[in-house]
Amino acid sequence: MTSTPRRMAAVTLMLATTVYGTTTTHADDDPNDPPGTEPSASAPVEVDPNDPDLKLPDGATLAQAKVLDIKSVVEEQSGDERREDTNTSVTLALQAEVLFGKDSSKLGAEAKSRIRGIADEIRTQNATRVRVFGFTDDLGSSAHGDVLSKRRANAVHDVLSQSLNDAGITYEVRGYGEQYPIADNATEAGRKKNRRVEVSFPRSEP
Repeated sequence: MTSTPRRMAAVTLMLATTVYGTTTTHADDDPNDPPGTEPSASAPVEVDPNDPDLKLPDGATLAQAKVLDIKSVVEEQSGDERREDTNTSVTLALQAEVLFGKDSSKLGAEAKSRIRGIADEIRTQNATRVRVFGFTDDLGSSAHGDVLSKRRANAVHDVLSQSLNDAGITYEVRGYGEQYPIADNATEAGRKKNRRVEVSFPRSEP
């Protein structure tokens, strides 16, 4: 996102897909649909179990077809930024401390610069649907976390929409509070990862 060199580590995962919900301009009051659960991989190719080229052993049968996504996860060694690439989408997660002060939803100049870098990639991918989701750790009340995560998601959305200035882009903006942690809230290192804003959008067709 910036010109500063970063040390990165990568891991590849296999993930089954499910479904996702509706779109909105600013954060919903009742976000029930989990993030990152829209279908992405293509439907499985039909295979004739009687095709002789399969060379199945006598008595063997084919397992039920499954739709799988290949997910590449790249995280800065500092943990400040995390990138997930699948066959069809990109998700960029920034830790809240990189973007905001403590218990704040105000963005500084460096944070806005990082978000404009995300906007550049959205433009490059020709994405017309962008999701911005805010998350917190589980410290404090759940209600406070819900409100704070909404405000932070809205702040990031505002910079993205201003930078892209494209009426053809639809935004889904939500605050999930302490829901959907990506690390253990029992440690400060884990809580730091959970305090984040995620921006996701489809990849352009190859």
